[in-house]
Amino acid sequence: MREVRIHDTLSGELRTVDASGELGIYACGPTVYGRIHIGNARPFVVFSLLARFLRGEGYAVRLAINVTDINDKIYDAARASGRASGQFAAEMTAAYIADTDRLGLGRPDAEPLASQTISEIVALIEALVESGHAYESGGDVYFRVRSFDAYGKLSNRRTDEMDQGEEAGTESLKEDRLDFALWKAQKEGEDTAWESPWGRGRPGWHIECSAMAEAELGVPLAIHGGGSDLVFPHHENEIAQSEAARGKPLARIWMHNGMVEIDAEKMSKSEGNIFQLAEALDRFGREAIVAYLVAGHYRQPLAFSPDELEQARSRVERLRNFLRANRPTAAADHDPYVGERREAFLDALADDFNTPAAIAEMFALVAEGNRRQLPGAPEALVGMLELLGLESLAGAEEAPDADAQRLLAEREAAREAREFERADQIRERLAAAGWEVRDGATGPRLVRRS
Repeated sequence: MREVRIHDTLSGELRTVDASGELGIYACGPTVYGRIHIGNARPFVVFSLLARFLRGEGYAVRLAINVTDINDKIYDAARASGRASGQFAAEMTAAYIADTDRLGLGRPDAEPLASQTISEIVALIEALVESGHAYESGGDVYFRVRSFDAYGKLSNRRTDEMDQGEEAGTESLKEDRLDFALWKAQKEGEDTAWESPWGRGRPGWHIECSAMAEAELGVPLAIHGGGSDLVFPHHENEIAQSEAARGKPLARIWMHNGMVEIDAEKMSKSEGNIFQLAEALDRFGREAIVAYLVAGHYRQPLAFSPDELEQARSRVERLRNFLRANRPTAAADHDPYVGERREAFLDALADDFNTPAAIAEMFALVAEGNRRQLPGAPEALVGMLELLGLESLAGAEEAPDADAQRLLAEREAAREAREFERADQIRERLAAAGWEVRDGATGPRLVRRS
């Protein structure tokens, strides 16, 4: 079993992952007020592949990625769509699962929903009220930030400078402007609410994750992850409420991935910099999307553009072409160079999950294999690809049938005639039949959708 170290946001240091017992990893998933974009997919990919790597090294891992299906933004989006908030959240949750299924990485071991964790959330809030860390006011319940001396230790901010950014109109209900909501009384226009000791209402965002993480994995977690935009206030507040209630650390390691950015701005639904994951998968295929999302170190921002995805597609084609020319066999012999690259690849992943360094080792193996006969190289490459979620590159490609080829020809004729609406309709018919149109330098081709 290889020693694995991960950068811990709390301490600012590399921390060794505890190999004893079950290793619980919790990553914050999406708030389902719309279809997810490619930026939302980055933590799903990073933590799914981290769990895959750790299991390969012999660690016992349980991965939980939640779905936030109770939130102000969901009420607003549902109202705008003319649907009930529960129905809207369920539809968006199903869409999220369908979209991330197409990444081909499997599902987390647990995917808790906030709406199905209400009893645990209420119990956690009750513990905070009983201990004096929280108080009821006007049907809301608030956490007393100044009751937790370590508040700010994750984000390294001074307590007085921390603005929770909560909705207007709550200031008069709080003892202190810094306090944040654990439970919110039902408001006019909110069509979904639950009973509680403080009246009908629904949980605040931060307490949802504390309760879901504890219910699924217990505390302390081995690793708590999510996007770097969650450090404050979300994860800071999770630490405060969980540790105040339980008297023990919420997580041993805090692991944060950088944002996917356009023009150095965080991609988010609110910014409008949206490139939906489903659209990206349709245009570029699952291998290119996964390869793009692991191309940079997880802690760093990731620049987004169609050109970046084209480059990722070119990289996966290089790997696929190598395996087309060098089919894996059951041969036991391998060149010493192959073993060196494989070990360097695994060492890179063990060193703060450094996927760019691991990918460099993989392409070094391919480059050497293109120069000379390299026994064992295809087999080693397949093993590396599996740890990066790209094992499908080794599979045989399905040839499109006659109907699909005919539709592709009709689409190209429509494009040449500048009948773009008809071309798009034909593309949708191909997608419904399970084919993606890949436009390349040598013309379009059909690839079976993942």
